[in-house]
Amino acid sequence: MSDLLAIVGTADVDDELLAEIERRRPDRVTVLVEQDQSDWAVDESSAGNALRNRLAVLLHAIEQRTGAVVVGLAGDPEQLLGWRFDRVVSARAPIAARSRSPIPV
Repeated sequence: MSDLLAIVGTADVDDELLAEIERRRPDRVTVLVEQDQSDWAVDESSAGNALRNRLAVLLHAIEQRTGAVVVGLAGDPEQLLGWRFDRVVSARAPIAARSRSPIPV
């Protein structure tokens, strides 16, 4: 069983992130959203709605392309304190995580 943390950044690199997740072949994926605004989950502006729609598409694509189960969505690394992941990836560059190491904060 492999647990992967996927760090979501800007929309222009979503395809790269999906490819990196697919390459790692995880069983379970937790998604961390890197956003400057902490209230993105309840932001009713068009930007907030667009972000949530994008995340819904991304989470569905992760499950469809990898067969993995998306087990969580976090908006702040502090929400994941104590969680352990086999791998941590982002579209910028893969972060080499030690086996079952805690999330870097």
